[in-house]
Amino acid sequence: MSAALENVPRGDSELAEVTSLETAVRAWRDLDVEHRLLAVLTPERAVQIDGVNHNSFTGEAIAQLAGRLPDQPTGPQAPS
Repeated sequence: MSAALENVPRGDSELAEVTSLETAVRAWRDLDVEHRLLAVLTPERAVQIDGVNHNSFTGEAIAQLAGRLPDQPTGPQAPS
């Protein structure tokens, strides 16, 4: 599933980057605390967690997603 990670610096701008949900969450983990607090993660469709649909994530909600990731990246971006 694709997702946009918004309100984070990318060079001289703060453009949203569309990537996989996993890659976006991993990128969020690499941000400094200030940018983690400002970041908004928007998946292409709602994500259901514990029976509740979420259309976007911020702060602690992104941290909860990060806690559900495997230790190593999966998918096409994963190292072989």
